[in-house]
Amino acid sequence: MLKRDRWRLILVAIVVLAGLATVFPISGKINLGLDLKGGAHIVLQAKGTAENKVTEDSIDRLLAVLRNRVDQYGVAEPIIQKEGRDRVIVDLPGIQDPDAALELIGKTAELEFRSVMEATQAVPPGPERPNYDSDEEFKRAQERWKEAGDRIEVSKAALEKRREATEGAILSRDDEGRYYLLGPLLVGGKDLVDAKPQYDNLGRAVVALTFSGEGGRLFDRATADNVGRQIAIVLDGVVISAPVVQERITGGHAQISGRFSPAEAIRLSIMLRAGALPVAVEVIENRSVGPSLGEDSINSGIRAGLIGAALVFVFMMIYYRTLGIAADAALAVTLLLVFAGLISLKATLTLPGIAGIVLTIGMAVDGNVLIYERMKEEARAGKTPMASLDAGFKKALATILDANITTLIAAAVLFYFGSGPVRGFAVTLSVGIVASVFCNVIVTRTLLQIFMGGRRGAGLSAPRS
Repeated sequence: MLKRDRWRLILVAIVVLAGLATVFPISGKINLGLDLKGGAHIVLQAKGTAENKVTEDSIDRLLAVLRNRVDQYGVAEPIIQKEGRDRVIVDLPGIQDPDAALELIGKTAELEFRSVMEATQAVPPGPERPNYDSDEEFKRAQERWKEAGDRIEVSKAALEKRREATEGAILSRDDEGRYYLLGPLLVGGKDLVDAKPQYDNLGRAVVALTFSGEGGRLFDRATADNVGRQIAIVLDGVVISAPVVQERITGGHAQISGRFSPAEAIRLSIMLRAGALPVAVEVIENRSVGPSLGEDSINSGIRAGLIGAALVFVFMMIYYRTLGIAADAALAVTLLLVFAGLISLKATLTLPGIAGIVLTIGMAVDGNVLIYERMKEEARAGKTPMASLDAGFKKALATILDANITTLIAAAVLFYFGSGPVRGFAVTLSVGIVASVFCNVIVTRTLLQIFMGGRRGAGLSAPRS
């Protein structure tokens, strides 16, 4: 064996060993995409206003806030990226509660503390037929409920007139249907430093707030001026609670209480810590993928890949005989390097990515076919097997590089302009192209050199015509 052949053999051995060390054990090492693992796919549309327009900077800040929220929520390998000028795609693999995730990323989380100038009664719950013994009693209950609702609407109209006449006042409501006329802003979310979920003395879930120095001074003044009166805690224009201030509160700390579940308190604290969204967003697509569907996709993809690989292995063995063994071994190394590359790059494997692996199998074998057919031509010209091998590799190399470089350029375009699964396909295809070229040029040649025993003019016969 020539010195350069020994170096090729050493290089192949190092690469294979490194690939094996990277891949095995494979369990849990590959990040699965949304279509394989299940989760939520959400598309957000930024909605600008005259005062707060949608710009490239506001979208960049929107991405940063969303990424901060999702990271604190604990989602593994999320995908958050721009689409066009004013849209954002959020993929959350493995999410068990898509509605909670939607609330987390869809709320603006603009926090305000405002004084309560006046409030209506809560809208009474509507009567239910099983609670009454006769139709007559149920009808009278419906009339009383309608009268109460009408009184509340009249009160709301009166509050609206007062709002128009009062500078800085706003009209808001709570989840129970109670309307509030709120005074000017006392403390805003920009003055917030931290928010943590806690439990109060009664065991209820609350959110503890810590203000900045300026925010603490503003909150101190607000509570001092409103002792005995209500201060409303408003999130995205909705009153969460409106407690009565019992005494002046100093130290820059406050507490948001309400009918929170522990999970809701955690989500609210995350949103407040991450900050308000720089622009309002509208959910224009919300699609969930169940884990069972993802498992079916994995099984189908693996089955297709194994069948495709098995057919290619058998074809190469039948058509090229001994040379087919080298091609099949090189193909196995190609697949090993593809998975090692995906793991090393921490890439996310998607269903189109599995299709990219299947395509890689065909492209890897295509390179071997080009080499072997060139070797057959050289053998027909009367050259020895080793001379045919050298000439076949040299003449096929340019064609192999041209074909794979053009495909690699197409994959780069798909990655740059694509999103989600399209990018997953582009990454897998790119890794597969690099692996297949290496195996075509280096691994296959090294194996053929070993088969021929390093003796020029003897050993393996030329491929059959």
